[in-house]
Amino acid sequence: MNVDDPVTHGRDVAPSWIGTALAAAWPALAAHAGAMLVAKDGDSGRYAWADPALEAAWGLREGGAAGRTDAELFGGSAAASLRAADQMALASPGELLAAEHRLEVGGQRSDFAVLRLALPPAPGTARRLLAIWADQGPQRQRDARLHQALAQLEQLQQAHEALRRELHEHALRDAGTGLYTRGHFDDQLRREVDLSTREHREFALVLIEIDPPAPPVQALGSAATARIHEALGRLLRGNTRAMDASCRIDARRFAVLLSGVGLATAHARMEGLRRQCATQIVVHEGQDLGFTVTMGVASFPHTAHTQDELVQACEQALAQARQRGGNHVTLASIRFDPA
Repeated sequence: MNVDDPVTHGRDVAPSWIGTALAAAWPALAAHAGAMLVAKDGDSGRYAWADPALEAAWGLREGGAAGRTDAELFGGSAAASLRAADQMALASPGELLAAEHRLEVGGQRSDFAVLRLALPPAPGTARRLLAIWADQGPQRQRDARLHQALAQLEQLQQAHEALRRELHEHALRDAGTGLYTRGHFDDQLRREVDLSTREHREFALVLIEIDPPAPPVQALGSAATARIHEALGRLLRGNTRAMDASCRIDARRFAVLLSGVGLATAHARMEGLRRQCATQIVVHEGQDLGFTVTMGVASFPHTAHTQDELVQACEQALAQARQRGGNHVTLASIRFDPA
């Protein structure tokens, strides 16, 4: 074998210039450990030597790349792309150039990252080109698995957050009616008073009391009462908006906060709800329970200027409605402050 010939064939050993070239080029290439080295004749484009691992990736036996060109190994557009990248590297000797190539190997596509380094030409010698090839497949598989793991983690976090919100929401609601608990309602009422005070707008507060049921319904006990509570809860949720709030206070009393609503509008809406309650069919053990409600309506700031005054005005209106025999909606008196 002529050691000065940069191209060898078959299973011949690598030409001697590769050892010298490796010593010069390796510091720049060592950072890419695990990749596979090839050497080419820059003028002819023929492989002088290729790492056996890379030849195996190309579907070749060991030494099968030596003496062959990219066109002979890969053909078509792949060879043109490889040759163009080689020429760019040869045009800038001593510079490390990076490129990516996709090859059809054994009927499967493989992606490679390639670093090329053209050795500075010596007088009277052919141009030499070294390249390090790295199979991108394993890394991309790892990236895909990592992406999938991150996506699964994000889904778990979203599910956890949804569960946390659901549990928090359940803690704020009465199990029997689906309405807010008294504590949460009081917090919303305080916020509404603060907001209305700052923005000079009104809102209405309604106290609702279930009228005493007829003796046959009373005889059915707590199960019948629970069915009435469920029905009233559905009606309250269906007759209020997202910015409103309804709560269960105790076994017979409920409250509604109507945000941004005046006294007249609140009365009209609650009168409609009262009629719905009176005509609602609630069946338990084959018996229509039937129920009616009594309501007291007050507004802020027209009937009261503080939260305590508002609740007191609402209580007084509710008491007046009870005195009228129940199944009635009564408005709190409007205050007229002296000029």
